[in-house]
Amino acid sequence: MRAWVLVSTVLWYLTRVGWQRFSEFTEKGFVYGNLVHTVKIYVELHQNSPFLVCMDIQLAKKETVDPTYSWVGPDEKPLTGNYRINITKTGKLMVKNFLESLSGLYSCTLSYKIIKVQTQKEKMVKNRYDFMMFAYREPDYSYQMAVHFTTKSCIGRYNEMLFTLLKKILNNLISDLSCHIKQPSYKCHFVKLPKHGIIPELFIAFQVHAFVPQWGSSCNEVNDCENITNHNILQAKDRIAEFFRSQAFIFYREYNKTLPAMHFIDHSFQMARMDSCRSGFGKNEGLHSNCASCCVACSPGTFSPDADVTCHTCISIIAYGAKFCP
Repeated sequence: MRAWVLVSTVLWYLTRVGWQRFSEFTEKGFVYGNLVHTVKIYVELHQNSPFLVCMDIQLAKKETVDPTYSWVGPDEKPLTGNYRINITKTGKLMVKNFLESLSGLYSCTLSYKIIKVQTQKEKMVKNRYDFMMFAYREPDYSYQMAVHFTTKSCIGRYNEMLFTLLKKILNNLISDLSCHIKQPSYKCHFVKLPKHGIIPELFIAFQVHAFVPQWGSSCNEVNDCENITNHNILQAKDRIAEFFRSQAFIFYREYNKTLPAMHFIDHSFQMARMDSCRSGFGKNEGLHSNCASCCVACSPGTFSPDADVTCHTCISIIAYGAKFCP
């Protein structure tokens, strides 16, 4: 039983684009442009972008005569089809294996003719559609946890012994998941309970992290590393929660209400998830309200060091996904 028994500054332009994450979708999943505002799109790192349609949804329901399409990328140079850029004959754009450096403004100009029935007079119309694409990745999960234990006294070596034993048990419990206990601590407090006297309690706190030193290099070689490590941390969280549930069950059932002096206090287990972003990525609910939980590539003018969750200002940066300020 696994030891169950005890123990921003961002570019000015970005602030003026539309807030919606996508424009309307068809059943095929295409993203249509909008003549009024720029459409924001978030593409998971190393995944393909959706097809961007060089047309708004209203125009797509009508016939267009002699349409031509011209795409311009974030570097303001015309886009042509290659191993990464896929442009169909009908002007749809898809970017393959999306990277943070590919984030930015993608603009398309649609040219077509309107022909009057009576006179057959032709009129050339040009529409411009802007799409802002951002690379993002899922945050790395970790958990802050806290539990309370009763104790005989706030003085003495038994509190430290219990704390050391608990750390060892929890680390052994999750070691096969490449997770570990981090920043463990405890303090003894005197607690007044309703209808009871004052009793000493140990307030124990610790963090559960999915990364141990050897994971750093291997994660750089795996595209879905966050999915793997986050799956492990969720399993670790469940194991620890089950461990403390079992403590309550054992003590309150097996001991027939005659409890040892030091024991887990039922319902004292608490936890909260903490997110962190890889270097070059951060969260910004104001700028990326439709992907608020995502770690989005830091915009020009900002950077993010390792394991931070915020992109910091650095006016000399002109690219997306900066990891340091030169």
